Amino acid sequence: MKVKRIGILTGGGDCPGLNAVIRGVTKPAHEMGMTVFGIEDGFEGLVEGKMHELTNREVSGIINLGGTILGSSNKGDPFHWPIDKGDEVVIEDHSKLALKNYKGWGLDCLIAIGGDGTMHISEKLSKLGMNIVGVPKTIDNDLEGTDLTFGYDSAVFVATEAIDRLHTTASSHHRVMVIEVMGRYAGWIALGAGIAGGADVILIPEIPFKWDDTYRKVIDRSTRGKRFSIICVAEGAKPFGGKIVVKSRDKKRTDPIQLGGIGNLVGSKIQKNTGLETRITVLGHLQRGGSPTPFDRILATRFGTYAIEIAAKKKFGYMVALKGNEIKAVRIRNVIKKQRLVPPDCQMIRSAVKVGISFGNDGFTAWR
Repeated sequence: MKVKRIGILTGGGDCPGLNAVIRGVTKPAHEMGMTVFGIEDGFEGLVEGKMHELTNREVSGIINLGGTILGSSNKGDPFHWPIDKGDEVVIEDHSKLALKNYKGWGLDCLIAIGGDGTMHISEKLSKLGMNIVGVPKTIDNDLEGTDLTFGYDSAVFVATEAIDRLHTTASSHHRVMVIEVMGRYAGWIALGAGIAGGADVILIPEIPFKWDDTYRKVIDRSTRGKRFSIICVAEGAKPFGGKIVVKSRDKKRTDPIQLGGIGNLVGSKIQKNTGLETRITVLGHLQRGGSPTPFDRILATRFGTYAIEIAAKKKFGYMVALKGNEIKAVRIRNVIKKQRLVPPDCQMIRSAVKVGISFGNDGFTAWR
């Protein structure tokens, strides 16, 4: 039988480019005679039975819009469903409800747009009998199997612009400026924005930094007449022999750890131990909001159209991926085996070191 009824959802946190994927799936699907149903609020909608049919009119003119017209949630894991019972939160498995709705709606395939968490859930749902096609989304760019995820370029653009603006006030007031960016356990955003924005120090999770080496960099700049410094720090960065800074824990999330606070720690210690006036900026959700860059609009559209193409061919259990300049399909089960972290000896880091950027660890030899 032909694939006729398609479900689509946006799992996890929002990011620029989601609407471009929805459009990229829905328009060609209609041309193939398929009906597309938008599942609302990510996997929550799949469990709670919230969906509606997507029309051409609804997906027209949305390629430039940030966020997602379907809504999203990072607390809707069907296998880790939180039930608030007043004095405690109980975690239950509601995957059977998700499967019931999938079958009740008569879906032939579910296109799940999301990051690492979404792909883990998708693989589990595949084993329950759902036909899944994945689309890689995350500003963190930490999803294995694809050279890039959409959303990353937009986040780097925002972070770079922020660093550009900090440069002018840092040079005017002769300050050290610390900017904390997202990325969780991967340093891709900090690395990309740090290089593009001309940061003097980049601190990422993959290379534990040393306090003395970080102090030395800003002091050396100050004594050589460079009266300001820019430090771009990933939220998952940690000192050598230390731990990541945890802002809070939320039992309702599959990964309960919410990172944040390393920027404030770095800024306060630099000011205390160097005597240099220091200010801290935490970008937070600004990196996930706003319109996608042209690159992300194009990539998201290519992902969406290829996702419906392989769905029509009944190539289920796969995620679309960018490989070089081509969009290909990779097994979801292979994608979730590990996170895509920054290789400490990669060319981007080597290039950064050659232009004088410090990673706060002068003894690290991987880039020599």
